[in-house]
Amino acid sequence: MSSVLITGASGMVGMYLTSSLLQKKHRVFGVDTRKNDYIGTDANYTFVQSEMTDKDAITAMIASNKIDTVVHLAFSVDNDIDPYVTDAEIKKSKICDKFIYDAAEKNGVKNFILLSTTQIYGIQKGREPVRETAPEKGSSNYVDLKSASEKVMQKAFKKSDTIPVIARVAPLYTAEYTQNLRDKVYDYKDDVGYIYKDGEYGFSFCCLFNLIDFINGIINIPTGRYEGVYNVADSRMITAKEILDYERDHHRIGAVIQRNPGVGISLNKSKAKTDYRYFDPGTTFSNWNIDNTRAKRIAPFRWTLANTK
Repeated sequence: MSSVLITGASGMVGMYLTSSLLQKKHRVFGVDTRKNDYIGTDANYTFVQSEMTDKDAITAMIASNKIDTVVHLAFSVDNDIDPYVTDAEIKKSKICDKFIYDAAEKNGVKNFILLSTTQIYGIQKGREPVRETAPEKGSSNYVDLKSASEKVMQKAFKKSDTIPVIARVAPLYTAEYTQNLRDKVYDYKDDVGYIYKDGEYGFSFCCLFNLIDFINGIINIPTGRYEGVYNVADSRMITAKEILDYERDHHRIGAVIQRNPGVGISLNKSKAKTDYRYFDPGTTFSNWNIDNTRAKRIAPFRWTLANTK
């Protein structure tokens, strides 16, 4: 079994990943600013409460425990920071970048998995699926944070035995956590859902369990080089109609109105820069189709909105 260090271990992704790894009898080391419910429940789980900018604490965890894989979830939205990404989060992430990659390389970590975002691609022209080689046009504080982490990571491990894996993850959802889905079909100002035409247009998302399967796949690969960038997203887009139907079935949405594209919703460019979840309805019919072909070599991506429990 492997020894896995999870940063941001008390966030949504970290908690689900911890559960999955402990079930598989891996040794799990968690670090976060907040405690979590796994502390003291399993002999294979060790937790350290620490700021991710604490070089001594983080470095000691990597150096003292023969870590095979680091899963770097800290400084990720949908995990343990607010969707409003400020200059403070960007600064903290850069401080961590300066030492965590170096510590992993010096202490023989086999894999280093960085949670990044498909928002790095921004809006792409044309209807071709967005692959890992697509231009990086995203513009927001969160994109800046993750793009900087990616670049530092790739440079740090360029001539290293540590294998760098960048997981560019589409907005996440579970059966209960559907905030990212709702943001594409809901006007919070008027407190109403909206749809264009029949709602057959769609967006790429990622079921959290597909991400967990992908991370497990990397941890369990015995040999070979598989470094690089992976798009981690569901194999098919989710339509606006499917989102609205799902939320209504779970009694989480009320009235839904039909609108003409580009009409009825005010835009806020300042909010778009800082809020990870901010959605410009004027981009509704842009290309949101994220291609996950490369990642499917690692995991099956069997989870969808329909079978997520």
